[in-house]
Amino acid sequence: MAIAKPYLTIPDFSLSPRIDQVGVEERASRFTKRSIKKDSKMNGLKLVLNMIDLTTLEGKDTDGKVKQLCYKAMHPHDAVEGIPTVAAVCVYPSMVKVAKKALDGSGIKVASVATAFPSGQAPRDVKLRDTRYAVQEGADEIDMVISRGKFHAGEYQFVFDEIAAIKEACGEARLKVILETGELGTFDKVRRASDIAMHAGADFIKTSTGKIQPAATMPVTLVMLEAIRDFYYATGKMIGMKPAGGISKSKLALHYLVMVKEVLGDAWLNNEWFRFGASSLANDVLMQIVKEQTGLYQAANYFSVD
Repeated sequence: MAIAKPYLTIPDFSLSPRIDQVGVEERASRFTKRSIKKDSKMNGLKLVLNMIDLTTLEGKDTDGKVKQLCYKAMHPHDAVEGIPTVAAVCVYPSMVKVAKKALDGSGIKVASVATAFPSGQAPRDVKLRDTRYAVQEGADEIDMVISRGKFHAGEYQFVFDEIAAIKEACGEARLKVILETGELGTFDKVRRASDIAMHAGADFIKTSTGKIQPAATMPVTLVMLEAIRDFYYATGKMIGMKPAGGISKSKLALHYLVMVKEVLGDAWLNNEWFRFGASSLANDVLMQIVKEQTGLYQAANYFSVD
């Protein structure tokens, strides 16, 4: 089995930094108190929209639904000029070819979940075949889930090796590693899982599948951002971040951008290095952009229902 080359000597992950829960929650709350000027707000709203991965991951997904979502990705709101596209459309492996064809020439990425999403409860060879199939169908990005049961059992080398093997199976596709923070239980475990994923070759670390609550929160995202910062200082390698689930309002998304800027800096403020996994967020962002431009809110029925 192939193992990714570590960027440094592989650490003892049981020694990952301990996290002060009260301190993290207090620091995260400070970012919600920053004032944002009108011009900065409009730029921030457009940036948020350009960072969204529009997603459909349901058993009732059809070719038609995926094509409709791809159209929305390319044309968020044609009645308003200067609206950017989203970053990516995320689907199941069986829908990758449909999305790839629908988005052809748009510059929007096709992301695919894999590795027995969302549970991750499958043998490694099944996960590898799942990943290779999605890549062969045209996926630009793979969103994998870690084996949370193995992680809780303290089998950190197993989790590391599995991520490394999936990374190799991705080829040129970028790998987002979903920690499913709502099942990890503590900030200490979130930090440890983040460290494992980054050393094993993740291009992004991601909070959640969106199928488990709680999903993304500002404190848990802060823990992951600080892990990315520390990894960058140690290795010089940038890692992306994707909070997913539970972010449906523009105001909250702007608070996330403030946090990213202050923890990681401007280099991460683009969709190459930061994403939102929050399809419902797109309509609220569009409503806020129209409000900033016209002074009026449009009714919800002006926007597509995903």
